[in-house]
Amino acid sequence: MPAVVFTDPQIATVGLSEAEAQAQGFATDSRTLTLDNVPRALVNFETGGFIKIVAERESGRLLGVQAVTGEAGELIQTAVMALRARMTVQEIADELFPYLTMVEGLKLCAQTFTKDVKQLSCCAG
Repeated sequence: MPAVVFTDPQIATVGLSEAEAQAQGFATDSRTLTLDNVPRALVNFETGGFIKIVAERESGRLLGVQAVTGEAGELIQTAVMALRARMTVQEIADELFPYLTMVEGLKLCAQTFTKDVKQLSCCAG
């Protein structure tokens, strides 16, 4: 069940947090991408915040996403669809996302499971 708190910045979550996943017996792997690595956030001059992906360690299957961004409510819907489709982090990383949108941050965060964040975007830090 997705949830959004309409603060500034917005807070959004879907699926399991890392602590919840571990409490349910999952071996987890997670990455947190700060917004200073997301081109849309740089353009908006709003780099305070993050996107976090929680995955099952063995399979890479997405377990949850948490985001604190100006547009977290919109971003989280893509995470809802990815969870529903039982996508892996690698599948999200390989997916096409529109450039210069906050939801691209979800892809960039997924890519950090296998790549250096500083080399992910022409605009990153």
